[in-house]
Amino acid sequence: MDHWSPSALLERAKPLHALAEQKGGSAGETLRKFPRHSAILSFRCADGEAEIHESFADVFVVLDGHTTLVTGGAIVGSAITAPGEIRGTAVEGGARQELRAGDLAHVPAGLSHQMLVAQGETVTCMVMKVQEN
Repeated sequence: MDHWSPSALLERAKPLHALAEQKGGSAGETLRKFPRHSAILSFRCADGEAEIHESFADVFVVLDGHTTLVTGGAIVGSAITAPGEIRGTAVEGGARQELRAGDLAHVPAGLSHQMLVAQGETVTCMVMKVQEN
């Protein structure tokens, strides 16, 4: 059994803050890989790429901060970056949902999505990548 408390995850995320500043706004750490899902700790201080995962859902649990999750719509500048993975610069025409600490969002496989982080804001999330297909 694995267990991570919010306070332990936030402490573990502190080194990701500096790394994100160096790497263009985001950094993550895979906590554990399981047969059909992975647990990832993620920190963002800038917008993420637009993406679609053909076989995996993303489950976001916001631990700290604020983000806007855009889902649905078309990916601008889309390109296949790996088998079953599409990335781009933005999601155009999608629905917007504000997420804050304590919120959970499930993005099913095949749905375009992007996390937006306003200037001066940050977000720390636990991300579960769950194989659906």
